[in-house]
Amino acid sequence: MAAEHESTLAVVAAIVANLIIAIIKFAAASLTGSSAMLSEGIHSVVDTGNGALLFLGIRQSQKPADEAHPFGHGKELYFWSLIVAISIFGVGGGMSIYEGILHLLNPSPLENPAVNYIVLAVAVVVEGASFVVAYRQFARARGGMPSWQAVRAAKDPSLFTVLFEDGAAMLGLLVAFAGVLFGHLLQNPYIDGSASIVIGLILASVALLLAYESKGLLVGESADPEMLAEIKRIAAQDRSVRETARALTMYVGPRDVLLNLELQFEKGITEHEVHEAVHRVEDSIRQRFPEVTRIFIEVESLPGAATAH
Repeated sequence: MAAEHESTLAVVAAIVANLIIAIIKFAAASLTGSSAMLSEGIHSVVDTGNGALLFLGIRQSQKPADEAHPFGHGKELYFWSLIVAISIFGVGGGMSIYEGILHLLNPSPLENPAVNYIVLAVAVVVEGASFVVAYRQFARARGGMPSWQAVRAAKDPSLFTVLFEDGAAMLGLLVAFAGVLFGHLLQNPYIDGSASIVIGLILASVALLLAYESKGLLVGESADPEMLAEIKRIAAQDRSVRETARALTMYVGPRDVLLNLELQFEKGITEHEVHEAVHRVEDSIRQRFPEVTRIFIEVESLPGAATAH
């Protein structure tokens, strides 16, 4: 539950920050005519909507299993994360590039550039606060793992999605600032339009990365090799187990792992002893890995094995 709270906190902080920034950016864009500022406003609106979609995904993924969804609704979050990636690519990246091209085709000088500087400074503070919240939650979740490795291993896309969005937002603000500054100093309106296109390319790149990560989770990723090895070791330690033939896992939610385990038991044990061993193995695995919520153990029959009736 603590991990779910961290995910929700990061998402809510991002929604509030992006909503505030979007209003300010659009006001500045209307006053100055800056294409880069308009792209940043679009970026913040997209991020606000995406935050709402992630929040919806988190809530939906927590719904209990039912007859139509016996393994729960955990993959709802993976689905909505993919929708977020598509939204960033199509709406955020696409519209920013489109606005930049329009500005290049129909350049117009900036008005009141000081307004842009003030708005960008405020946006950096607000967006930076959201980024700090997201990074702290992500750092707590990754432990001592390197950041990129933690992203690849993460099964909760809401944390790294918000982190990537906020990171892209900070980078976009720097690009927008450079576009406004140099466009004003050099009296070159084409720089502002070019900055808008660069912001769009940043968003498109982040979207492709998020889509790749979300696709893997939606299709079904296994537990990491270390967890698999430990599960096999735990099962093999039971006195009645001769060998762990196979262990298959799949994440059906951020903190919900399905395990299929095939065991070979010692010769001569009774059916009752097999049942007891199965319960011992299940209890030991769940104690070590609480996220393994569903365990299916296949018992491989052995020649000469005794059974109790």
